Amino acid sequence: MLDPSKQSDQSQPRHSFIKKIQYEWRLLLVATQFLTRIPVPQFTHYEPQWLHQSSRHFPAVGLLVGLLCALVFWLASSLFNPLVAAVMSTAFSIKLTGAFHEDGLADTCDGLGGGLTRERTLTIMKDSRLGTYGTLGLVSALLLKITLLASMPLSVALVALIIGHCASRLLSISLITMLPYGGEVEHAKAKPMAQQMTPLQGLISSVWLLVGMGLAMILFPDTIRQIGIGHWLLALVLALVATDYMRRLLRRRLQGYTGDGLGATQQLSEVAIYAGLAASLPFI
Repeated sequence: MLDPSKQSDQSQPRHSFIKKIQYEWRLLLVATQFLTRIPVPQFTHYEPQWLHQSSRHFPAVGLLVGLLCALVFWLASSLFNPLVAAVMSTAFSIKLTGAFHEDGLADTCDGLGGGLTRERTLTIMKDSRLGTYGTLGLVSALLLKITLLASMPLSVALVALIIGHCASRLLSISLITMLPYGGEVEHAKAKPMAQQMTPLQGLISSVWLLVGMGLAMILFPDTIRQIGIGHWLLALVLALVATDYMRRLLRRRLQGYTGDGLGATQQLSEVAIYAGLAASLPFI
């Protein structure tokens, strides 16, 4: 006859594992709600710290956005030329995310371009109006995305969208592990995000990039082999350079990261990945 106490001890780890999976799923939904306009179920007993903890799943949201944008690009390319398909895919990504990261890029360009002191820079970044620096930075980023995607073969552009959206969000949140919060916490748009992420949490978030690479290999095995390791390294190096540039700039000007700074980092690193892949095409 089985001892009830032993049965209870055996079921305890399984019950704990299921609760952890459910908790991570909840954090993934929080991240999706925060970064996109995709509807998610309503939360009961919402806790503010969930938003900070959900940042480890930001690359997963990027992967979802990349897959959907790749689908739009593929459908549009069957009806229009690559330039129109790139415009439609980019416009769809803006609609899907509510221009969340683009807004951060514009605010960062305005603040860092027009502010001479940390206080003045933060004041400009909080201003909802779009200035000259923000307009130029935003237009330049959009033009680069569209033209780079349009210059690639269809299958390469689809892979670039999937990996670019996922990896750029991973690189963006890496700043949370390396920098303190540089803004004014009381005026932060999302106060729970004004915290540092531990290196372990950052490492966990990198698993989503591996998932993205695995999906790309399953969906486009010939393209992944065609691009080659050297070409991926070029895209990686450019993305790391863009991310490190933003890290040093935010540390020097603001003594840390802000939400807008993370958005700008995502946009720059995404463009850098596209540039690396597009620049490698003559060698394929």
